[in-house]
Amino acid sequence: MPDDGNRYEAIEGDLYMTPAPGTRHARVSKRLQYALDRILERPDLGEIFVAPYGVEFPATGEGVQPDIVFVSHERREIIAAAGIVGAPDLVVEILSPSTASRDRTIKLRLYERQGVREYWIVDPDESTVDVWRFGRERVHERFTGTLPVRLGAEDVGAIDLEAVFATDL
Repeated sequence: MPDDGNRYEAIEGDLYMTPAPGTRHARVSKRLQYALDRILERPDLGEIFVAPYGVEFPATGEGVQPDIVFVSHERREIIAAAGIVGAPDLVVEILSPSTASRDRTIKLRLYERQGVREYWIVDPDESTVDVWRFGRERVHERFTGTLPVRLGAEDVGAIDLEAVFATDL
């Protein structure tokens, strides 16, 4: 990837430059990370990583920098010194005007194809989170008030989306 200070992602043979996120995106990201940290960041569960942090899929040469990533304790071997090498358990992308279309289409296909277990598309404008679970079947749910946090079939917590999407401090 070019080393010019911009964020780049390589998907399906194409190179994408991602501009720096705006204030609303940054606030939602910070609040969501904090909520996920409280639920998932434990030695027996796993570890959270935030952008800019790379996720590589070596079999296809693809690489992305999601907003938030979770790797479970059972899959910790994919955590390397330079980033994640393999499919995380959870990938979170927070929509920005410049990335929304890619996040909803190209990255959705990428994460399913690469074996990511769960993909969240966070829409700050609509105050919604679309959750995609990949496995034997593709399952999609949309959440507005409370977002359940699951590891596989187990509920491990919930996130108050009103607090995540609040516009005031």
